[in-house]
Amino acid sequence: MKKMLQTEKLTAGSPLLDDKDLAILKLLQQNARITVREISDAIHLSTTPVHERIKRMEDAGVIKQYATLLDHSKVKKGLMVICYVSLRQHNKTAGAKFIKAIMEMNEVTECYNISGDFDFMLKVMVENMDAYYDFHVNRLSEAENIGNVQSVFVMGIVKQTHELIF
Repeated sequence: MKKMLQTEKLTAGSPLLDDKDLAILKLLQQNARITVREISDAIHLSTTPVHERIKRMEDAGVIKQYATLLDHSKVKKGLMVICYVSLRQHNKTAGAKFIKAIMEMNEVTECYNISGDFDFMLKVMVENMDAYYDFHVNRLSEAENIGNVQSVFVMGIVKQTHELIF
């Protein structure tokens, strides 16, 4: 079975990952700048298979991208706001227009389509309350089909991670 997992191709629909793949992913999540040599030493596999596994997982979309995480307070984005947004109309065209508008707003770092009383949850990063007011009044509220917006101001971060644990 283990041999089969290593030789089968990953597919976008159902990636087949063995223990070595998961170990590689764990190390890359902890430090995206880790070298193939360091990974191979840590998981007891030579560099060529490690490189091939990483390439295979990239090609299959398991590894979407490599990123640098910033301390938002040190780059003039000290205010984090969670915005819950409901739309007035609920159809495919209206939703697509809203999503297009959100994609053009650099202040919005994350956007989720959610269930419940609201349709979307946005994570907004701005310098301060004045910048948020400007964003809310002049950008977000001006987007077509906005029904209701509820803003929640983040007072402190208790836990923030991008690592998926296996």
